[in-house]
Amino acid sequence: MRGFLSVYKREIISYFSTPLAYVFLVIFLFFSHWLPFQRNFFELRTASMWLFFDGLPLLFIFLVPAMAMRLWAEERGSNSIELLFTLPITVPAAVLGKFFAAWTVLLIALALTCPMVFTVSYLGNPDWGPIVTGYLGSVLLAGAYLAIGSFFSSITRNQVIAFVLAVVGCAVFLYAGSPTVLGVLHRALPMGMVEAVESLSFRGRFEDMQRGIVALRDLAFFVFLPAGWLAANIVVLRRR
Repeated sequence: MRGFLSVYKREIISYFSTPLAYVFLVIFLFFSHWLPFQRNFFELRTASMWLFFDGLPLLFIFLVPAMAMRLWAEERGSNSIELLFTLPITVPAAVLGKFFAAWTVLLIALALTCPMVFTVSYLGNPDWGPIVTGYLGSVLLAGAYLAIGSFFSSITRNQVIAFVLAVVGCAVFLYAGSPTVLGVLHRALPMGMVEAVESLSFRGRFEDMQRGIVALRDLAFFVFLPAGWLAANIVVLRRR
C-alpha cells in the first residue's frame, strides 16, 4: 500500500505540475459540451442528458488513450523505469498507482461536467435515475479504456504507437456489438462465437446504464475486463 500511494502521489503531482492535465481537461470539457448541442440538443424538447452520455464513448476513444500512452512508454523511453523499479515498489503497486492516478484525472474531468446537469435541471424536470447511472457507466467506461491504454503503453517505448494501438483496441471493444460488425461475423463464424463477440461490446452495456438499468453482469464486466488488462500489464513489465 505504501508503494501504491507513493506512485499515485508522484503521478498526480506530475499531471498537475505540467500543462498536461489542464490541456486534457479543457479539451474534454469543450467537446463533451459541444457535441450534445451540435446534435440538436434543444430540438429534443426533453430534459435529458442522453446526447451527452451518447457522445462520451467516441470522445473517450481518443482522449483516454492520449492520456494513457505516456504511462509506461514515457518511462521506458527515458529509461526512468529502471530507476522506478530499483525502489522498494512492487510491479503491481506501480501499475495500480499509475492507473488510479490517471483515472482520478478522468473522474475530475467528469465531475467538471456538472454545468450540463444544471442546464438540464433548469430546462425541465429530468429523470435523475438515468443521469446517476449514466455517470456511473461513464466512470466505468473510462476505467476500461484506461486499462487497455495502460497495457499498450507498456509494450512499446513510442508514445504514438501506444496511442494508435490503444485507440484500435478500444474501438474493437466499442464496436464489437454493432450491427455492421455482427452482420460480417454471421457470415464467417458460428452463432456461439458471434454471441461471444457481441457480449464484449462496451456500447450495449453502456447504453443500458444510460437508460437507468444497472445489471450485475454489466458491473462485473466493467470490473473484470480492466482487471484482466492490468494483469497483462503487470506480466509484461515483469518479463521486461
